[in-house]
Amino acid sequence: MVQVLPESQGLPSGAVLAWLDALAADGLELHGFTLRRADRVVAGGHWFPYGPERVHHVYSLSKAFAAAGVGLLVQEGRLGVEDRVVDLFPDALPPVVGEHLRAMRVEDLLTMRTGHAADVTDALVATGDGDWAAAFLAQPVAFRPGTHFVYNSGASFLLSALVQRVTGETLLDFLTPRLLEPLGVRGARWVSNAEGVNLGGWGLHLRTEDVARFGQLLLNRGAWQGQEVLAPAWVDAMRAAHVPPGTNPGDEISDWAQGYGYQLWRCRHGAYRADGAFGQFCVVLPEQDMVLAVTAGVGDMQGVLDHTWTHLLGNAQSSPLPLGADTEALRLRCAGLTLDMPEILNPPPLRGAQAHFTFDPNDEGWEAATLTVTGEGGTLVLDGRTPNTVRFTLNAWEEQTLDTWGTTVALTVRAGWQADGTLALTLLLIEDGARWEVRWPAPDAPLTVGLCAPHYGEGHTLSARASTLGA
Repeated sequence: MVQVLPESQGLPSGAVLAWLDALAADGLELHGFTLRRADRVVAGGHWFPYGPERVHHVYSLSKAFAAAGVGLLVQEGRLGVEDRVVDLFPDALPPVVGEHLRAMRVEDLLTMRTGHAADVTDALVATGDGDWAAAFLAQPVAFRPGTHFVYNSGASFLLSALVQRVTGETLLDFLTPRLLEPLGVRGARWVSNAEGVNLGGWGLHLRTEDVARFGQLLLNRGAWQGQEVLAPAWVDAMRAAHVPPGTNPGDEISDWAQGYGYQLWRCRHGAYRADGAFGQFCVVLPEQDMVLAVTAGVGDMQGVLDHTWTHLLGNAQSSPLPLGADTEALRLRCAGLTLDMPEILNPPPLRGAQAHFTFDPNDEGWEAATLTVTGEGGTLVLDGRTPNTVRFTLNAWEEQTLDTWGTTVALTVRAGWQADGTLALTLLLIEDGARWEVRWPAPDAPLTVGLCAPHYGEGHTLSARASTLGA
């Protein structure tokens, strides 16, 4: 990643510092960011132990890549936005095809105006190993397609399914030579359902820098380094407000009420974006010739955008600026970013212990745990539906994997004793933006596991009572 100084592109380093300060003051946990202006990277960094080569689940930001896949099919003359969905999936139709379902077009999937009264994603997931496309087409279509907007990840899944049906390739495989390789995207992966169809509306894992490159492609109306990758007309259609801005009180200050395009949200200030749960952002600001990519684990996504408008958009200048003290301060800040972690003691107060715990009933299917500390490290063994052994080294990060949520995820673990005698373990699901905080406050105390995970939100805690203790 070649980077230039922000001042060379008319952006004061102090504005980026102020943005970082505002995010930190609000407790908004970013994992990585890349800021581009005038087709140059002007700032970026990752909060250790996140790093530039680590992919991150971008959740619903995935949808924009599904729209790009459809656009490439349109460019190749293999699909049209007016094509009817029922004609693309003739073998997955319900016994009775209603008038509204029969009228649903590809464009209705792209604009989330399928006619459903609510998001149908849960109905797809509930089929498990079944046919998700058939499950989508079996859902009642209450409104005439094209007339009623409902944010619907099931529609995005069907975009992925139709790309695979037309091409015989997964959406990711189809995109790789046509979009990802030209952009220099590396290491991308996309979670699939049991039938091998990429999830479309979520499940894509990308590096932060690659999200920014995609944003630059959109800003350039489909061009990357002089090569046309996406047709300009398709990018124009993606970013247009096919669904108009809202008119309810308060909509004027919400970036979720400015209209919707082809799997892209319109924003205030003439901007638009792809975004995903818990602060995954690809924000394009055409008037400022700027792109911001963020990977994160935040609850207040509007707060991230508000600070972006105030500090980045609001301070962009049209001409280069002189360097100042803030220039070096920003460089040092970005080089030293790190997650806010609990303080730990070194050397540890206790070098040998073992305790056994029994969990209260929980959705994770965890039944019991054994925590062992030996010298400078130890293990946390979790027994239940999916057994796991988590290794840790005191006062250091250790990488491994964890079997959870029906898959194997990358895990980075940090452990240490705190001043009050608590043994604290941070289990960072580092490619999924989730964090599990394990606490053992005393030898005879319960073990608690706080799940700061997108699947649960804040404040979900499992408790395991102590059953036996050894030393």
